[in-house]
Amino acid sequence: MIEPAMTLANRLRAGDTIVTAWSMMPDRELPQELVRAGYQAVTLDMQHGRHDYASVRDAISAILQAGGHPVARIPVGEFATASRLLDAGAEAVIAPMIGSAAEAEDFVSYIKYPPMGTRSWGPIRAMELHGVSEAQAYLMSADAETVGFGMIETRSALEVVDEIVAMDGLDGVFVGPADLSIALSDGARCDPGGDEVQEAAARIAASAREAGKLAGIYCNTLEAANVARAMGFTFISWANDSSIIRAGVSAILDPFQNA
Repeated sequence: MIEPAMTLANRLRAGDTIVTAWSMMPDRELPQELVRAGYQAVTLDMQHGRHDYASVRDAISAILQAGGHPVARIPVGEFATASRLLDAGAEAVIAPMIGSAAEAEDFVSYIKYPPMGTRSWGPIRAMELHGVSEAQAYLMSADAETVGFGMIETRSALEVVDEIVAMDGLDGVFVGPADLSIALSDGARCDPGGDEVQEAAARIAASAREAGKLAGIYCNTLEAANVARAMGFTFISWANDSSIIRAGVSAILDPFQNA
């Protein structure tokens, strides 16, 4: 059983900064190796990655076995899938394209039990993976020890970010810089590191902090990750599996090939 203080939710609420790898490839062993190599968490992407429910389900157990925190991003609007992934043992779920407080409320309804939400009972696998033997114990702790992030990546979401972060039951927000840059430029450019996006990200982090909520962000570079940490983001995605593999291969081969 994961000790309560060591759950992703409690570590983040205690102020820990958690760095997550981003998994696009539908495999169970690669996410596990990313944890063994040093990542604290792995986010399994069902929106733009090639993961489906089965690959995420299998990767969750592998990540937990290695001592990491399993996180999953659902496809747009598939809030019922969020419930299934929590039942499968995910510690956090990221919902993309949350554009309003109403959409945040709808997401919350699927990931929290009554009276906060309407999540249906069926966490058998989650209980097994997290070492919880009593249904009552899981019911009493699940809402606090699982995390729901709503992604802020549109102009409409940015305009009402204070309303979104104030939604009861939404644990935090997660910035998608690429989509946000496209939205803020009215489709003119994809520039996740641009000044306009950075200003928006700082505003989102501040809004979350003021509301007592968590803030996460996707980063493409070390510089972006350091800037995000300075802004107050504590759940930071840095590098996806394919880029990690390419960087590792380059680190091994380049010294030999260029000798």
